[in-house]
Amino acid sequence: MKETQVHAQSFLISQIPSPTAFLNRDLEVVHASDTFIETFHFDKKNLFGRRISEVLPQAPEHLIGVMQRCLKGTDGKKGIDRFVTSDNEEHWYESSNTPWYDKNENVIGVILQITNITDRIQKELQYEKTQILLEAKAVNARIGSWEYNAFTEKLSWCPMTRKIHEVPDDYKPTIDDGIEFYKEGYSRNAISMAVYKAMETGQPWKEKLKIVSRTGKELWVIATGKPLYKDGIYIGLIGTIQDVTEANISHQRSTESENLLRTVVDNLPLNVYIKDLESRKILVNKAECAYLGVSDADELLGKSDFELYNRQIAQESRDEDLFVLNNGTPLLGKETISVRKDGKVTHFLSSKIPLFDEDGEVYGLLGLSMDISDLKQKESELRQLIDVSSQQNKKLVNFAHIVSHNLRSHSANFSMLLDFLSSEPDGEERNRILGMLNNASDNLLETLENLNEVIAINTNVRMEKKEVRLHRAVHAAQQHLSEFLKSHNAKVFNEIPPEAVMRAIPTYLDSILINFITNGVKYRHPERVPEVRLSYEKSGGQDVLVISDNGLGIDLKKYGDKLFGMYKTFHNHPEARGIGLYITKNQVEAMNGRIQTSSTVGEGTIFKIFLDEQG
Repeated sequence: MKETQVHAQSFLISQIPSPTAFLNRDLEVVHASDTFIETFHFDKKNLFGRRISEVLPQAPEHLIGVMQRCLKGTDGKKGIDRFVTSDNEEHWYESSNTPWYDKNENVIGVILQITNITDRIQKELQYEKTQILLEAKAVNARIGSWEYNAFTEKLSWCPMTRKIHEVPDDYKPTIDDGIEFYKEGYSRNAISMAVYKAMETGQPWKEKLKIVSRTGKELWVIATGKPLYKDGIYIGLIGTIQDVTEANISHQRSTESENLLRTVVDNLPLNVYIKDLESRKILVNKAECAYLGVSDADELLGKSDFELYNRQIAQESRDEDLFVLNNGTPLLGKETISVRKDGKVTHFLSSKIPLFDEDGEVYGLLGLSMDISDLKQKESELRQLIDVSSQQNKKLVNFAHIVSHNLRSHSANFSMLLDFLSSEPDGEERNRILGMLNNASDNLLETLENLNEVIAINTNVRMEKKEVRLHRAVHAAQQHLSEFLKSHNAKVFNEIPPEAVMRAIPTYLDSILINFITNGVKYRHPERVPEVRLSYEKSGGQDVLVISDNGLGIDLKKYGDKLFGMYKTFHNHPEARGIGLYITKNQVEAMNGRIQTSSTVGEGTIFKIFLDEQG
């Protein structure tokens, strides 16, 4: 029976749900529950009969002292201890020690119960850590909390809430006091309405409002709150208050700086844009919008040059972008030509500057473009003016040499004839010399008239071009030269359409027609009837008057550079003076035109006179 009782007792102990061990007075393990064995991964063969200090070598020393006091009949207090297992895992246990009595109330050992509370301890530690972090964040972010109990009508403020309101630690606010701290007007009305709606309808709130602290400081705060319910019954309010004064001031300053910068950028006389790594525009100013013909920057944001310009221009721009983005090197002061999709051509002085992030990586580029189309136009005009001035200077020097030479020749001729006249006694010879003097005088007058006409052409800038019906002008020249043409049995073919119009100075055009027709007849081929043909054509926006003859022709390889020179002749013709083509060329150039010549010796010459429609 006794053995049966022992076995029954051991069976019951093994079924105890919490880890339990029975120790004798030598603190040796006599009995143990299955949960004790499983918890500490014991082997039953090596467990019973061993001292507890051997079984649990990692147990704290104070636990043995508690057990020894239990042997004297003193109940041990509960304790929480940390154990580190052989595999270096941390475990927390709550232990209790109770004296073990026999039926005669004699202490025969200790009953040790151990409960694994690792999960609970870890949660408590995590909660404490969270609380510490929240408190630190609340201090850093100046966030305070508050709670209102609807039954006791008590409002509780945390230390940070008191600090924001600048009240002492023993200050006890009411719900009305809390509302009174909000600045009179919009802020107080807004918080009053929010609290009322929360109490009546359960609606939470989050408002950015102003409060006036106990010392009179105006502070911007973000106030939040929501109602609390228990079993569907309203029991109070809970919320936070965050001091955002500095952040608000910083944001306001930042906004002001951004607005100032935007105003400056928008009013710069430059096209300004920022592109990302894919060359998409992420910022543009008003000048860039105006150039691309849009009223809103949103119409350009996110677009690449391929969507705004023709492909060639877009590809050139992309290649420049890639150079800047890949090398982190700016392109400064580069002259570029931009052609929009509508065909507008603009000359820019452009710069592209890489933008770097905090890590020194390129994240985009800043583009600056100044429209220099007007400057390029003025540069072109200045270059043309310099060219014209250079040509005019050469003409002037040449003209001066010619005038000097011709007048010197006439002067020498006069001087020689007068010497002959003064020393000649014979009357007949004197009369012959006087005749020669008259001829010399006529030649001098002709020379002076020619020189005067050249000067008039080059100095008369007030004469305006007008629309002249070319067919009619040629007909008028034929009428003027009718006797001359008839006497030389010459033919003029006017093949110009009646509707053809050329912008020209009428008097110059008449002179040009007469000169070319006269030359075509004067330098006729001796073996054929002289013919002069006049026609009209258009070439590249210019009116072209074409005059061809079947005369002697000119060796252009030999005389081409002298063809329109002053007093240059190319045929042994008694009436050749070398002034007609020179005057004609000056008249054409005075109308912003040019003369193109082609000729074959023995066959004839073709002159093409080009005049710009808009000139």
